[in-house]
Amino acid sequence: MNQSIKISFPKNISVSIKREDLIHPFVSGNKFRKLKYNLLQAKDEKATSLLTFGGAYSNHIAAVAFAGKEKGFKTIGIIRGEELASKINENPTLKFAKECGMEFDFVTRERYRSKEDLKFIADLKQKWGDFYLVPEGGTNDLAVQGCEEILTEADAQFDYICCAVGTGGTISGLINSALPHQKVLGFPALKGDFLQDEICTFVKNRNWELIQDYHFGGYGKVTPELVSFINDFFNKTKVPLDPIYTGKLVFGILDLIQKNYFPENSNILLIHTGGLQGVAGMNTKLKNKKLPLIQIHD
Repeated sequence: MNQSIKISFPKNISVSIKREDLIHPFVSGNKFRKLKYNLLQAKDEKATSLLTFGGAYSNHIAAVAFAGKEKGFKTIGIIRGEELASKINENPTLKFAKECGMEFDFVTRERYRSKEDLKFIADLKQKWGDFYLVPEGGTNDLAVQGCEEILTEADAQFDYICCAVGTGGTISGLINSALPHQKVLGFPALKGDFLQDEICTFVKNRNWELIQDYHFGGYGKVTPELVSFINDFFNKTKVPLDPIYTGKLVFGILDLIQKNYFPENSNILLIHTGGLQGVAGMNTKLKNKKLPLIQIHD
């Protein structure tokens, strides 16, 4: 569903949001898209278990846990940070995943960095048995295929397609399915230029650009300014945003409009990729720091 934002913009610029967050109550947004063909492939391979990776508040971990339960798979989450093993019930994401039946393997951050090494994968198979591997963030060729279905014929009217970027799968799908007159803009949640090369492994088109200026300090970093923006945006539009991805995306787009980045009469589509399950965990952090909380409900 595309939802227009009722805010006055200069130069006759229009902005709409594609509410991918409304696809599914628990496997929302890009996670639904990324898992669609991976789950079909796992079934084709007659796998009974899904194994994947993620951090303490990972949208991907929550989505895989629920999707696995819904589709009849055992799920295993390799979680970054040994200290979290004793804090499952204090962590909304991990608690939810556990309630969906996910089993956890908490590893050190150093070991977690080896998650793509063949030796690490072999060790996991020895411990957990055979499984279908879903990469961290869900990004692989099948995930990109799913994300290519985000845009429809009705979206041909837009000049710019904009999304937040984590592991690069969603923007790759958008790049592959965008029309020749459309430009795809990605807003990375992480610092660094490494995503450029990652995206290039999935795409051939050159109709895209990464806007690196709106990560607010890096992945998982949130400032009072960003929280205030998210809450103000919700009060004006009733569109909830998360602080890791979509909040930074929308902040960036509106800032670029004010800075005259977009030509007159531009028609912009923002992809709401979900991520709202992580707000509860972030609000716990903000509360502990005595900072304002993020509002996603009236």
